[in-house]
Amino acid sequence: MSTQIRLTGYKKKFAMVVAIAAILLFWQTAAWFLPDFLMPGVPTVMARLFEDIQSTEFRRVLAGSLTRLGFGYGFALLFGIGFGLLGGVLFFFREVLKSAIIILQSIPSIAWVPLFLIMMGFGNMPIIVVIALAAFFPAALSVMNATESVQNVHVSAARVMGASRWDMLKRVYLPAVMPELITGAQLAFGNAWRALISAEMLIGFGHGLGRSLAYAGETADMVGVMANILTIAILATLIDQVILENLKRHLLRYQYV
Repeated sequence: MSTQIRLTGYKKKFAMVVAIAAILLFWQTAAWFLPDFLMPGVPTVMARLFEDIQSTEFRRVLAGSLTRLGFGYGFALLFGIGFGLLGGVLFFFREVLKSAIIILQSIPSIAWVPLFLIMMGFGNMPIIVVIALAAFFPAALSVMNATESVQNVHVSAARVMGASRWDMLKRVYLPAVMPELITGAQLAFGNAWRALISAEMLIGFGHGLGRSLAYAGETADMVGVMANILTIAILATLIDQVILENLKRHLLRYQYV
């Protein structure tokens, strides 16, 4: 009897291809039944996207969004993993932080935009803070939940051997929570990406994918709208399935043997 619990190799890639083909087919089918000004077809949008990619404006838009994402997502992982591991050795702190996260993560990230916009004014900073806040919650929560599953025998053995709290974090908790940490990083990326696009659309500052999408909608440019949506989907998939997934396989390669 087979004990395989995940698809590997070409089967996983084939499943991704099937999913992409199904989405494109659904899109094109809708385009056949709707007017062009409401739903442009896949070839039309692909041609527009290929044209946009070659422009300097597209590179500025891409650079603006990825820069904000890099700062916000990076800060979220840094503090989320740090506070999550700290909660592994400070139990009261863990309960306080977990309760705060449960309360605050119920607030949509877009709801924070007016507050930070008033506090910080127009610019990159309110967008970066919204991204960091959205990504912090899953990163910290996944690490804290993972620290609770660390076996007591490992903790007791480390204490008997005279391990300090720093040693406990570095040699006991961090290796034990690594799988959940990587999964939390992927969940945090999804939150960060959605927060980035929505904040750029609402704030409308500078160059960015969200701002470009909002402008296309304001001018009733449906080809531009669909081209921007396609760009957002492609970039998110590449970052998640190529960069983060390969990083996950590298750090957790013992699980893929």
